[in-house]
Amino acid sequence: MKLLDIGEVAERSGVAASALRYYEEIGLIAAAGRKGLRRQFGPGTLVQLSLITLGKAAGFSLQEIAAMFGKDGQPDLPREQLHARADALEAQIQELTVLRDALRHAAECPAPSHLECPKFQKLLQAGSLTANV
Repeated sequence: MKLLDIGEVAERSGVAASALRYYEEIGLIAAAGRKGLRRQFGPGTLVQLSLITLGKAAGFSLQEIAAMFGKDGQPDLPREQLHARADALEAQIQELTVLRDALRHAAECPAPSHLECPKFQKLLQAGSLTANV
């Protein structure tokens, strides 16, 4: 097994070396050893980092992501939690779509004043729909 230097892992994963050290400190990843003062990681660390990046993008906390790895460092993904997060993202997408459409209408509305536009008035009244965005 070819070990990867921390700099190479940082370059290949796009994750800063400082973040790699932090992830190691909190137990998300584990160094396979050291070469001099530099940490060395196994190639599986790149897969773990991809999963961590995906989890962060989906809005999971590092603690939640840590729970998604078994003791051996292999993914043990909680399908129910993933479905719940996907549902939450779907709701957010719908709210953002309403907001986008409202902004586009406001930008393109031909009425002399937005307050004279019936559709804009309805959008203002429906503003509570996007209050959680």
